[in-house]
Amino acid sequence: MAKVTLQSVADEVGVSRMTVSNAFSRPDQLSKDLRERILATAERLGYSGPDPAARALARGRTGSVGLLLNGPLSEAFEDDVSAEFVAAVADELTRRGLALTVLTPPQDDGFLPARDVAVDGALVYTCDPASAGVAWLGRRKLPVVAVDQDLGADVTTIGVDDLSGARAGAQHLLDLGHRRIGVLALTEQYALDPPNRDRLVGWRETLAEAGVEPVVARTTLLPRSAALEAATELLESSDVTAVLCFDDVFARAVITAAAALGRSVPGDLSVVGYDDSRVATAGVPALTTVRQDVTAKGHLAAGALADLLGGRAASSHTLPTELVVRDSTGPVPTP
Repeated sequence: MAKVTLQSVADEVGVSRMTVSNAFSRPDQLSKDLRERILATAERLGYSGPDPAARALARGRTGSVGLLLNGPLSEAFEDDVSAEFVAAVADELTRRGLALTVLTPPQDDGFLPARDVAVDGALVYTCDPASAGVAWLGRRKLPVVAVDQDLGADVTTIGVDDLSGARAGAQHLLDLGHRRIGVLALTEQYALDPPNRDRLVGWRETLAEAGVEPVVARTTLLPRSAALEAATELLESSDVTAVLCFDDVFARAVITAAAALGRSVPGDLSVVGYDDSRVATAGVPALTTVRQDVTAKGHLAAGALADLLGGRAASSHTLPTELVVRDSTGPVPTP
């Protein structure tokens, strides 16, 4: 059976190829009756519409933007903050008539998503600036918006005021009388990652102003057991009365480790998280944490990239943070 094409439908209806094409992609160019007749004929003949690849080639646009991740998509959805961010990005792109394509790290040289997948632009989300993915986006000269990244002054950046957020968490513990304070941060491989870097700087500077040198422990995001192991070692090897954590997941690990060691929170130990994710209120005690508006960050990032694709200027934004005091912090325990 011969393949049904756009020309087949045009011949059957007695109109031009352009008229059939408009019925699918520019319906405002046709009367309602003519469009309905064309679509009905196309359905009867088994024609589903113009080939997306051909349409993209003709327009010079794919209608999709990439989201460059530093790990598998499954890891992103395991983390509440990343999942919320991706959902916000997808929602904003949909509102602007764009689709989302996930660009995961390459498994080998044969297929590099950032090099080989057709997209009009990309969001770079918590990736190593020196990674092959970031490099290929630059070589392709695609419009790029960096999220929680520092890719240079020429790249539009959407981020969070982590420095102020960390300062607020540290000052909260100092105001409660704590002077023996621990920090549970990411490992050195994330030293240049803006959130990890700025939170560490904010904690250290604020504590230093009070003459406090924190006990710093480091761990990885995955596996989840790593944070619990690091938290247990921190509590067993030091006499800290409070711990500042890179995120809420780390804070929950500290609380679990404390319980296993017979220490109550906040009676014996105060714990401060970061992000105000669902994890913050999912257990007992509810976490004192630093809130960032992840949904707003996703909307701003997607909107900025859409503006660039539309030939409009896009501004960088730094979102504010807010200390949310709940039940996991209290006065320094008395001897």
